[in-house]
Amino acid sequence: MPERPAGVGLRSERGPILLSLMLATALVALDSTIIATASSSIAKDLGHFQQLPWLFSVYLLAQAVSVPIYGRLADVLGRKRLLLVGIGLFLLGSILCGAAWSMPVLIGARVIQGLGAGAVLPISMTITSDIFTLEERAKTQGYLASVWGIASVVGPTLGGLFSQLSAWRWIFWINIPLALIAGFMLIRAYLEKAHGEGEREGIDYLGAALLAGGTTGLLLGLLEGGSSWAWDSPVSIGIFVAAAALLGTFVAVELRVKHPIFSLGLLKRRVVAASTIASLVIGVIVMGLSTYVPIYAQDVLGASALIAGFALAALTLGWPLSASQAGRIYLRHGFRVTSVIGSSLVLLGALLTLTLGAQSSIWLVALFCFVIGAGMGLTAVPTLIAAQTSASWSERGAVTGSNMFARSMGSAIGVAIFGAVVNGHVRLNAAGVPEGPGLMTAMHLVYLSIAAVAVALLVAVFFMPAHRRQQAGAEAAEAVPA
Repeated sequence: MPERPAGVGLRSERGPILLSLMLATALVALDSTIIATASSSIAKDLGHFQQLPWLFSVYLLAQAVSVPIYGRLADVLGRKRLLLVGIGLFLLGSILCGAAWSMPVLIGARVIQGLGAGAVLPISMTITSDIFTLEERAKTQGYLASVWGIASVVGPTLGGLFSQLSAWRWIFWINIPLALIAGFMLIRAYLEKAHGEGEREGIDYLGAALLAGGTTGLLLGLLEGGSSWAWDSPVSIGIFVAAAALLGTFVAVELRVKHPIFSLGLLKRRVVAASTIASLVIGVIVMGLSTYVPIYAQDVLGASALIAGFALAALTLGWPLSASQAGRIYLRHGFRVTSVIGSSLVLLGALLTLTLGAQSSIWLVALFCFVIGAGMGLTAVPTLIAAQTSASWSERGAVTGSNMFARSMGSAIGVAIFGAVVNGHVRLNAAGVPEGPGLMTAMHLVYLSIAAVAVALLVAVFFMPAHRRQQAGAEAAEAVPA
């Protein structure tokens, strides 16, 4: 085995690779925080306000559908070329978004962006797992977490600034230099070597098509059910039946094909199954908070949009701060202990939200969101790294992809669950704005649902194996030197 390069920081031999991965991650992190604050300006400029939710839905849909496919292709074709494809698609989508002359064009460009994001985040995390040992990743996680921390502050600020200047197109054009620099540094710094027999394996195109079609139908039904059409309408029923048929066929194909695009056998491993379930639950919780904390802050507490954004920013700030310290904890106490601590914090924060009322302080909202975010950082990162550590090089992309896919599915399920809860209790005025005491009741039910889901998260991480550190030696031996 070749000697592994020493050092972890940005000035080390692998520093340029780490920096390129940080820049690639920044594309997705910044996009997730910057567009929400500019959505009103976009609608005023392009019109079709009723189509605004599609800017988020189609992005989430494209990302979720493509993640497991990219994960498997990265194991077959190599990480570098797939990450460059992802960066290229995200760059193209950003250029088209910035140049969009109508809402339908912007929505189409967001699909391209989502297809790029589906590769960027999971493959960046997979490369990190490849080139750094378990102990080193405890340090590199701090660098990657700092990207999300910065984005949680910079994103809403830039989004608000560009909106005030009537220059919303720059929220997309700002991605151009980031993507170009990230791609250039990746090409120059990351000299990926062939590993195993992945390059000689066939690609399961049929499985990929069935998975894409089935998940597209399922996510579309979950995202738009109850809003674009009634849950019991023929359209809704037809979409879910078609999705079930495609996914059922997909499972049958994957059980027979020699090299499946999504290896169902991976889920038989306890650590992978527990990590995937935890990721799905995390997606549900994050979507619920991201959607309804701003509504509660503005329409119940009467806070401004800026202050409501601050309350939510506490969630996205607490996450990377705790994630940067997660490595120290799991190296000393193991993955399960770290995840249990994290999910316990999530449950504590969720229970605290049940004390919120119509006269609560916005500072309490921010504090409770920060506690939940801190718990997420101690749960999401260790559960993913535990699953990655248990996999060989030829499986690691698929494992990471399944984890990210589960989170996207959880987000879509969260939209459906919480949307149904709120829509059943609120009354809209002539302007389409929720009003009346029913809104506070709906918010309380949302927080109660989040607390119930947080219990499920705690249960899921308890099923993780107690000791994973013995995997570090095997992982280090399989990792590909840069």
